[in-house]
Amino acid sequence: MTAAAEDEARARASRLGLQPGLTVQEIGYDHDVDDLLRVGIEGIVGGELVDEDYDDVVDAVVMWWRDDDGDLVDALMDAIGPLTDQGVVWLMTPKPGRDGHVEAEDIADAAPTAGLQQTSTISAGPNWQGTRLVAPRAKR
Repeated sequence: MTAAAEDEARARASRLGLQPGLTVQEIGYDHDVDDLLRVGIEGIVGGELVDEDYDDVVDAVVMWWRDDDGDLVDALMDAIGPLTDQGVVWLMTPKPGRDGHVEAEDIADAAPTAGLQQTSTISAGPNWQGTRLVAPRAKR
């Protein structure tokens, strides 16, 4: 990877607010994920992303989700199982106009049902947007 690509990867991943030493679990990996964002996340935390089979607590979850992936509420509830009290779920969905786009209303409806609160949405790359979900302050 070129130095320019590494810089872009870190710049994209820095929008997620992750820190060195965090354990980040990745859910929903497929051929269409943003590999540059993944590389940037690994660069920031200083280690590889752990997969869905990881059986310890995690500090953050990066969840790649497409409209036809199933029930979002169920998936979010599964995602928060291993999450620390102060953990965050970054729900990565295809941007509007891309295959698999998830409507903002669907996320807004699913998050509170799963016990999460939406705090922000970012552009995570050319094809993906990220929605930051956390446990409401009263539950932390």
